[in-house]
Amino acid sequence: MVSRATRTPFGEWWWTVDKLLLGALATLMLAGIVLSLAASPPVAARLHLEPFYFVNRHVWFLLPAIVIMLATSFLTPHQIRRLALVMFTLSVAMVIYTILFGAEIKGARRWMTFAGMTIQPSEFLKPSFVILISWLFAESARRPEMPANSLALGILLFVVTLLVLQPDFGQTMLILLVWGALFFMAGMRLVWIGGLCAVSLVGLTGAYYTMPHVAQRIQRFMDPSSGDSFQITTSVSSFLRGGWFGLGPGEGTVKRILPDSHTDFVFAVAGEEFGVVLCLMLLLLFAFVVIRSLRNAMQNEDPFTRFAAAGLAILFGLQSAINMSVNLHLMPAKGMTLPFISYGGSSMLSLAYAMGMLLALTRERPRAEMLASYVNVAPAGARA
Repeated sequence: MVSRATRTPFGEWWWTVDKLLLGALATLMLAGIVLSLAASPPVAARLHLEPFYFVNRHVWFLLPAIVIMLATSFLTPHQIRRLALVMFTLSVAMVIYTILFGAEIKGARRWMTFAGMTIQPSEFLKPSFVILISWLFAESARRPEMPANSLALGILLFVVTLLVLQPDFGQTMLILLVWGALFFMAGMRLVWIGGLCAVSLVGLTGAYYTMPHVAQRIQRFMDPSSGDSFQITTSVSSFLRGGWFGLGPGEGTVKRILPDSHTDFVFAVAGEEFGVVLCLMLLLLFAFVVIRSLRNAMQNEDPFTRFAAAGLAILFGLQSAINMSVNLHLMPAKGMTLPFISYGGSSMLSLAYAMGMLLALTRERPRAEMLASYVNVAPAGARA
């Protein structure tokens, strides 16, 4: 046992970290291993790989993810801002590299190869973007004379432009929604929110008429008979076959015919083999992480910590909701992973980085320490 009187870094971390939040994230990681065992062997067989190829890689990605999450949770808010600035700069550089030199896969340039590994830089861009935008909105509230809102809007337009050029409309929508939520939390007038919604609607309309694959996805969502809707139809039917308690581990068929059953459609595998009850339990876990994080954020007096923790929670919740909604045919198909459940190295590591920062920001700290950390950011001028 660790004594409260112990003044070691680990002792201070243990008694200040949100253990319920940490336990919920650990449970999601464990569920990801179980569902990887259920969903990925048939995919590996179709690709002529070893049966547990994706399971082994899922675990190997999970190990450094745990280290990243725990190590990041030791950081102070000041250190988180600095780390986010470095990660944002590196991620932007990698996204630009993928646009110029990345291999084209399914009509998009989203991936790059480094040291034999395939990396999706936009995954690492999201959490760092949230931290920087949160800092700017906090600075705007603290020092109205600083053009922080204009800088936040400029960064948003820059990031959205990069993502559209790949193109990656799923990540673009996620970035826009999180930015809009933080913008609203910062106390901006509703007329600005309405204007941004109108601009987003114009952008979506333009994408519908200029990009065939966007139009096809929307048309298939509105009318499944208008095109190839095999994946969505199969996904929805898997929940019907599974019923309340599922067909049993290994008894499902959706994983044998869906090419992305271990990534984008792993929730459908869970519904077929383990039933609606398990799916609702996963939904409650995701909801608990989001609601608990938002509650902790709202109780914090530091504007940056409040915005950043809420933004990371919203990012996590929206990504989860989008993936599950696609599986249930509640929205058009998006290439979005289910946090800590779907297979994917870049997604796993970036989510661990984001949740590590969330754990760090929601740690219990004396009010004087929080205010000192915030004041030390820029005594005379703004700096991250």
